[in-house]
Amino acid sequence: MKKLFGVSALALTMTLALAGCDKIGQLTARPPVFQNTDVTGLQYAQDFALTDHTGKARTLADFKGKVVLVFFGFTQCPDVCPTTMVELAGVMKELGPLADAVQVLFITLDPERDTRSLLAQYVPAFDSRFLGLYGDAAATARVAKEFKVFYAKVPGKEPGSYSVDHTAGSYVFDKNGKVRLFLRHGQGAAAIVHDLKVLLN
Repeated sequence: MKKLFGVSALALTMTLALAGCDKIGQLTARPPVFQNTDVTGLQYAQDFALTDHTGKARTLADFKGKVVLVFFGFTQCPDVCPTTMVELAGVMKELGPLADAVQVLFITLDPERDTRSLLAQYVPAFDSRFLGLYGDAAATARVAKEFKVFYAKVPGKEPGSYSVDHTAGSYVFDKNGKVRLFLRHGQGAAAIVHDLKVLLN
């Protein structure tokens, strides 16, 4: 009887110890701390169906296994777009070898002027790994609606000329294709590098 009691006591001690370990694990498994806006669980910005500047049809699933950063703009943008692309090129350099696991996508909001050949010249000029994506007017409207991205033509000074006002932020998806972050324009490269490293690790 004493032996049986001893075995039972030992089993109870081990159970409590394991429960304690589980409790400690729960305490240490804290959610990641991001410097940009955490949008984990967002019910929009789920996917897109567009063509890249090499002529290949693309959806988000094509980039599974990589952290994906999606920016909306247009090639004739005078300020926000080129400065953002330069910043993202700097982020890739800062990441070093980790950058190979990151895919930057530039989705044009000006399909009327941003042809495949123009995107092929513009987008990789910032970083050869970057891809430009485009669709017709209907596809552009669909993806903008899915990502809740605002865009509107603004007439220029010359007849027929125009600019495009648009949302300046970017979305970041994790390696499983789940949207995780919204990057507000002007947050700086350091915050982006920090957050991408969190998702990569």
